Amino acid sequence: MLYNAYELQRTLLNGAAAWASVSAEILSNPSLPMGYFGLGASMASALEVFAHATMPRGKPDFDIEEVTVGGKSHDVVESIIVHRPFGNLLRFSHDGLPANAPKLLIVAPMSGHFATLLRGTVARMLESSVVYITDWADAKMVPMEAGHFDLDDYIDYLIEFLQHIGPGAHMLAVCQPSVPAFAAAAVMGKHEDPCRPATLTMMGGPIDTREAPTSVNDVAMNQPLSWFEHNVIATVPLTYPGSGRKVYPGFLQLAGFMSMNLGNHMMSHYGMYKHLVEGDGESAAATKAFYDEYRSVCDLTAEFYLQTVEHVFQRHSLPNGEFVHRGEVIDLGGIRDTALLAVEGEKDDISGIGQTKAALHLAHNLPEESKKYYMADGVGHYGIFNGSKWRKHIAPVLEDWMRQNQRKPLKIVA
Repeated sequence: MLYNAYELQRTLLNGAAAWASVSAEILSNPSLPMGYFGLGASMASALEVFAHATMPRGKPDFDIEEVTVGGKSHDVVESIIVHRPFGNLLRFSHDGLPANAPKLLIVAPMSGHFATLLRGTVARMLESSVVYITDWADAKMVPMEAGHFDLDDYIDYLIEFLQHIGPGAHMLAVCQPSVPAFAAAAVMGKHEDPCRPATLTMMGGPIDTREAPTSVNDVAMNQPLSWFEHNVIATVPLTYPGSGRKVYPGFLQLAGFMSMNLGNHMMSHYGMYKHLVEGDGESAAATKAFYDEYRSVCDLTAEFYLQTVEHVFQRHSLPNGEFVHRGEVIDLGGIRDTALLAVEGEKDDISGIGQTKAALHLAHNLPEESKKYYMADGVGHYGIFNGSKWRKHIAPVLEDWMRQNQRKPLKIVA
């Protein structure tokens, strides 16, 4: 019923959004008298903001066509190199990279948004590296015959992707995937997999949510797991390929994030309205671009979502040494030569200070010189991986760490 009610509301709003968009164009048309009066401009701007807020959105494109390095532009090539039911592995490269350019796997969050949320992360790292990224699927678009997808499968996907990329690759996990990426590095390290990552960077990740709990952590802790199963899990309706699949809908995740900072979001839209009234299309377009991405959401499989709530936020299985992968307890001591970089934002209200840093203490067999912690001053959660501070201050730290910890290529014995 939850999903069906949402679909009904979405259908009604789609019609209202179309009406508002057409009306805004009419009111702002300079060939009509209404466009020359202040009331016309105000009404047109208000309708345009409403239309943008309620319009339907699908999966965005990365749309990274070129990158500039040393003042020279290079065309970017995007390709799918591994296809799997619940997520593809994408590669971004350009002809300006040297033959020995580092290979970086960016693990995008599976938390309601598409991997394109990390468009700025990919574009910046592409200046110096061949970039790979996990392009997770929208669960409602995956047919039931594809099977299920849980934390075990997530870790398996990361290991498979690293093995496909080959030895010496680096891995960057942004927010939620810090836990499965940390686990994957430990599994590969324990088994001395030659494709284990040379470095693992975790940014704003919930490694140990007992450190500086945020409101997100409180929500997960204040209800039993059965509450989440009965109140936020829905069945995909017949209109989608994944009909019948149990999911945590992306629209619920978006509603939760919007409600956390509702005042800020309202002021952003009011600011967009004022920019439109004043004719400042550039500023209005910047706000629109942000919300086009922010409101593009996807569903998570129920089993993955519930396991994440249980093991990451409620039982703290990884820091407690109880996290199990394919029936075997994960030994974080298996990380012996994968250099770790933990990045946190001073103003992060999603993953509190200390939650990511905890990984450095948990990797007890890793030498201290192979561990690094970086606190990004004045940066919130989103700013860790996007925006000017990411580009100018955080990304250079990551690039330097990767250079310092390049793994020597394996010697081939004839």
